[in-house]
Amino acid sequence: MTHCPARDLWIVTGQGRLFARSWQPMAPGRGRMGKPPIVLFHDSLGCVQLWRTFPALLASFSGREVIAYDRLGFGQSDPRTGSLGLDFIREEAESFFPRVREQLGFDRYVAFGHSVGGAMAVHCAAGEVPSCQALITEAAQAFVEDRTLAGIREAETRFGEPDAFARLRRLHGDKARWVLDAWTSTWLAPAFAGWTLERVLAKVECPTLAIHGSDDEYGSVRHPETIVRSVHGPSELEIMPGTRHVPHREHEHRVASRVARFIEDADRSDQGQGFSR
Repeated sequence: MTHCPARDLWIVTGQGRLFARSWQPMAPGRGRMGKPPIVLFHDSLGCVQLWRTFPALLASFSGREVIAYDRLGFGQSDPRTGSLGLDFIREEAESFFPRVREQLGFDRYVAFGHSVGGAMAVHCAAGEVPSCQALITEAAQAFVEDRTLAGIREAETRFGEPDAFARLRRLHGDKARWVLDAWTSTWLAPAFAGWTLERVLAKVECPTLAIHGSDDEYGSVRHPETIVRSVHGPSELEIMPGTRHVPHREHEHRVASRVARFIEDADRSDQGQGFSR
């Protein structure tokens, strides 16, 4: 793998600072520098650190800058006070992500979101149609499903064990309890049961790739099928057999390569050459 140097960054918001990290590709002669960066949106318990080596690999394969950031209250970002509102997915796209774009100095981008981060990426793509070159969702939920809730309840029990909670503390420090409670209390709230991406997906016009594991413990393949069926731009479905909720960890090279090829097609579409299926 080509070495991709990383640098740490901070984004100032009215509610606290967000930690971000950028991986720059080292690919002389590939002619892709200056293309829109790929922005990673993490899952409900995630952070920059939990992406591990995937961002550097994706930067190498795609020849693009890759940016990941910790949402407020997660990872190295400042703590978040109070509970997470039921509209937190839309809020991330409308209130926090614009600060990331402004302060890191990019207009167009590729949105890549894992799990609930996929829903946030969808909202970004729908709200800024000309700015989002391509959308990639990975293990994303498009609605509240019984399998999702069962998986969350099982995880809640598992994180009640000291060793499991200690792993969460290594990622989020003193914010770990807030992170866990924000996930479980929001998704398990009766008022959240009717949440869906249906209307938002209809506003997405950019090329969309939905990646999902066949054995995902937090959602059936109905989720990526809903995503590719509902967007208005060209879409592709990638179901990975024998794969659970984190395809980019279970099949890191395969996911990075697949995403890089998809973005190349989006480039050709931008240049009026059509989108190959």
